[in-house]
Amino acid sequence: MTTMYLEPRNFREVFGHLGALWRQEGPIRFLRIAWNLGHEPSPAGAMWKFGLVLFAATFGFSLFMLFTQGHAAFNTSSDGVNWGMAIATYAFFALMSSGLTMIAALPMVFGFKQFYPIAKRCIWLSIVTLIAGFSVLAMELGHPFRMLWAIPTGMQVMSPMFWMGVFYTIDLILLTVKFYLLWQDDWDSGVSHLVGALGFGAVILASGMLGLVFGSMVMRPMWYGSFTSIFFMLTAALTGAAAIVLAVYMSFGFSRESMPEPLKSMAQGDDLPRVFATLIGITLVMVLTRMWTGLWSNLDGLEGFKALFASPLFHFQVWVCFALPMYLMLSNETRRGVAWQVLSAILVLLGMAINRYEFIVGGQLVPMFKGNWVNSLNAYSPSATEWALTLMGWGIGFFLYALGERLFRLHAAPPVGERSPQAVVSSH
Repeated sequence: MTTMYLEPRNFREVFGHLGALWRQEGPIRFLRIAWNLGHEPSPAGAMWKFGLVLFAATFGFSLFMLFTQGHAAFNTSSDGVNWGMAIATYAFFALMSSGLTMIAALPMVFGFKQFYPIAKRCIWLSIVTLIAGFSVLAMELGHPFRMLWAIPTGMQVMSPMFWMGVFYTIDLILLTVKFYLLWQDDWDSGVSHLVGALGFGAVILASGMLGLVFGSMVMRPMWYGSFTSIFFMLTAALTGAAAIVLAVYMSFGFSRESMPEPLKSMAQGDDLPRVFATLIGITLVMVLTRMWTGLWSNLDGLEGFKALFASPLFHFQVWVCFALPMYLMLSNETRRGVAWQVLSAILVLLGMAINRYEFIVGGQLVPMFKGNWVNSLNAYSPSATEWALTLMGWGIGFFLYALGERLFRLHAAPPVGERSPQAVVSSH
């Protein structure tokens, strides 16, 4: 049966609708509908179930390991690699969130209105990935709840880590306010524009401070320098672009025919592929010049660049995950193809995940304060718990994004030949 329903405009309406559904369908059918995220199968329902199962399995395993083994469940130690895969995963998701906010700022702050069809989706996905990143970080910390009082009361204002937390908290608050405004179809008011501009400023400061957390460590030459903040900000934009391309296609079953017309026109146009290709090119140049400088220099502590250059992962990242997608997005024959856009987005996300891992772990390969008698690098490989936390982050991302796809009209844009912003047709 096909029915008309109005998108809920506040959480009172959301819970009211759920209560009515519970009374109408009964507990068993209600739970079945909740499990499927609707009456009928949908791409959002598939993502919801996949994300919930992945999250439950990995969170349960990680929690068990942390309760039974403590921090020994991580392959990190005070005399070697202190920050492992969990920190790399946090940086990956946090910077993906930053990049999504930057993409959303194109129409909402800088006036590139052709990107409006993905703006609301970018904001929601930015919230989701920031939650995923902080969840992984909280599980990695020995006492995560101490952050709630130790960081604000400690007031370590000379520490970039303190300001990273401050600006990412402000970023999350502004993202939530901005999404609520878009939920109310408030695209062009003065308040909406102000919140968007403040959010863009906050995300630039947050990603820059995340870069300074590493760039301020003079004892780690592979991290040290102001270049790190610039590198994080620019590569965040690429990660966000890849994430939104993949998310859009996943939401519509990898079919443009299922998309609303504004989103469909954007997906088969040239603007998004060109932006994507430009960001890939900038990242590729930055990765290669960073590696070139590291290999060329004879500064003590940069020996880790030789180990990274010798790694097959580095060359896979450069040539398969960056160079190939850039070619695909520049070529007239491939840049508009659904399969090529999806493949490019997946490869870029994989390449950025490898890059974050190599950056975090590679910067710790050279032992600190080493003497001439130390000829080897620190050894590290992620433990099962660290792998589980990475997958947990993806699980959170999938099920929260699917929930937003089902509850909110993430394809909504300012009405320019778009269907009514209130009525949505749904099969029940």
